[in-house]
Amino acid sequence: MAIKEASNLALPQYRVDVVEQGTPACRHWVSCQIGRDLKFDTIGLQTYCFAKWDERVYDALVVAAAIEFCDRTKKRPSTRWGRDFVLRVPVHDPSHWRAASTSLRSAMSFLTGDQWHFEFVTRTAKAPAPRQGHFAMPTDNPYAIIPYSDGLDSCAVAGLMKHEHGYKLLRVRLGSKSLNEGRARDCPLPFASVPYQVPCKSKHADETSARSRGFKFAVLSGVAAYLSGAEKVIVPESGQGALGPSLVPVGHVHDDYRNHPLFTDLMTAFLSALLGFEIHFTYPRLWYTKAETLNELMAKCPDDPNWSQTRSCWQSRRHVSVCGRRRQCGVCAACMLRRMNVHAAGLAESRQSYVWEDLTVIRYEDGAAASYRGNKGPNGAMYEYAIAGALHLDHLAGVLQPSVSQPSISRQVSALSRSLGLAEEEVRTKLYRLIRQHREEWENFVDSLGPKSFVAQWIRRGERHV
Repeated sequence: MAIKEASNLALPQYRVDVVEQGTPACRHWVSCQIGRDLKFDTIGLQTYCFAKWDERVYDALVVAAAIEFCDRTKKRPSTRWGRDFVLRVPVHDPSHWRAASTSLRSAMSFLTGDQWHFEFVTRTAKAPAPRQGHFAMPTDNPYAIIPYSDGLDSCAVAGLMKHEHGYKLLRVRLGSKSLNEGRARDCPLPFASVPYQVPCKSKHADETSARSRGFKFAVLSGVAAYLSGAEKVIVPESGQGALGPSLVPVGHVHDDYRNHPLFTDLMTAFLSALLGFEIHFTYPRLWYTKAETLNELMAKCPDDPNWSQTRSCWQSRRHVSVCGRRRQCGVCAACMLRRMNVHAAGLAESRQSYVWEDLTVIRYEDGAAASYRGNKGPNGAMYEYAIAGALHLDHLAGVLQPSVSQPSISRQVSALSRSLGLAEEEVRTKLYRLIRQHREEWENFVDSLGPKSFVAQWIRRGERHV
């Protein structure tokens, strides 16, 4: 599948110079200082340190953090999607990074829809090796790495994989909490927290599309696989999350490939060039909905209560607090998908889990908790997110309708066939079954809300299945 990029003609380049402390940035470049703009967590970094300190690992984390800085501090143009970045990074072995830069550029351009140019220079001083930790590692190599966040997919798939593979599965923390919480300080887990932060507290931190997150997650998972000797990374995303965003593109926005096999193919090539280690990203739930994964978890691990403690919401704490307690918004695309799949799995959550407690009401603003002090009206960002999320799920349910153009699905089938090594007919059969299953679950969920609910009204007004 060809990379779909917005034209960057006549766009000025955004030049970012990553510098060590005490080193000035190039004139007319944006300064990104290690220690100020890219902050490394000493304890978190220690969980990535094994018997031998590898400078390439540290450099890979610096590059990932610098890419996140670029993505967050340069707002996308109002008239087009793409931006043009030049990123200069100090590393321990610039020649090695230059050899891997072509595959890095391919992965980043495909993922974000931007132009990327990388320059690598020699560090003025070696990065200090972190104090090595002592980890409760398996006696033999782990079966696989699984990226783990607060989300429903990662929780459910981690539970299923642990049931199947036991302690040969290593989790890599991608969220804000640490896997070490509640454990003895002298017996930490490996890969227990993200080893760096990108505060972006400057006035420039105003871009929220966050497409580079896919690179961050893939790098952390790939590095963990390399350090632990696991050749497989399990991507826990369901088919709705992995394939849905690229099946139902939004206007002139670059297709979202953050959890797509085509992107992880490019990451495999980059990590192999950088680390000399072949890492395979696998998708055990690619052809299933979240509800089917949740159902399987309940069937195999009926006493596992962890799914109800997960978070799916995209909104920050300041937008979803009710009486000082953080909730999930309940109406963004991620929350709507979660509520649909909990319903489809025959499970239930407390109304107080969400700011928008009631989706059955006629008016959107009446669904929010009475004590919520945020913007409840149909004129804010939350309202736009809610409409877009509901219509995305509805349009995904209708992509197989005769009135919908099929070229995008045909391209997906062809590309997935090559990526996964499956016959096109097998891919088409699996993909169509996934979409039909999603449609059944979505329609049942909307029906359960009633014909007068604001969600049902949005769908009718949004030209359903077109």
